[in-house]
Amino acid sequence: MLQKIKELVSASIEVKQKVLQDEKLLQLTATVTGIVTEAFKKGNKVLFCGNGGSAADAQHLAAEFSGRFYIDRDALPAEALHCNTSYLTAVANDYSYDVIYARIIKGLGNKGDILIGLSTSGNSKNVVLAFEQAKANGMTTIGFTGAPGGKLKDVSDYLFNVPSTDTPRIQEAHMLLGHIICELVEEKYFNSNS
Repeated sequence: MLQKIKELVSASIEVKQKVLQDEKLLQLTATVTGIVTEAFKKGNKVLFCGNGGSAADAQHLAAEFSGRFYIDRDALPAEALHCNTSYLTAVANDYSYDVIYARIIKGLGNKGDILIGLSTSGNSKNVVLAFEQAKANGMTTIGFTGAPGGKLKDVSDYLFNVPSTDTPRIQEAHMLLGHIICELVEEKYFNSNS
């Protein structure tokens, strides 16, 4: 069992090493940090969506902005779209699970807002439809996927396609990149010297 644990830790490190060596992904992280910071400075919000573990990661990252990360500071306007269970279950029941995010984006998404969608395959239909609606609303779309990028690749303004096809390893890298963005946005937004 200890050998298996070591193999799993090594697999996680290997994906993160690939991220570390990918200059394009590192530059994208810096670019997205600037875009999110500017959106907050202009009074826009950042919305998150995903399914299953990716929904949990979306909620976690939204909380880093709306709560705090390292700095004791004011809340930033960020929200995970799946947290209203009455809305979620009503729309899934009355319409379709596929439209749970697109419908709320149509109602809440404003020009200049950002939608961040997490889908390890990049093919989650409800996330893809949400991105299409976000683009129609004039929002910026940022996708977090695995290596191929799936259908999100074509509807993302910015795409973090982690160099892996293993779902847990992809999600671990999503959280690493998400935490880096949260930390850097917090520094830039609340420290005028950054």
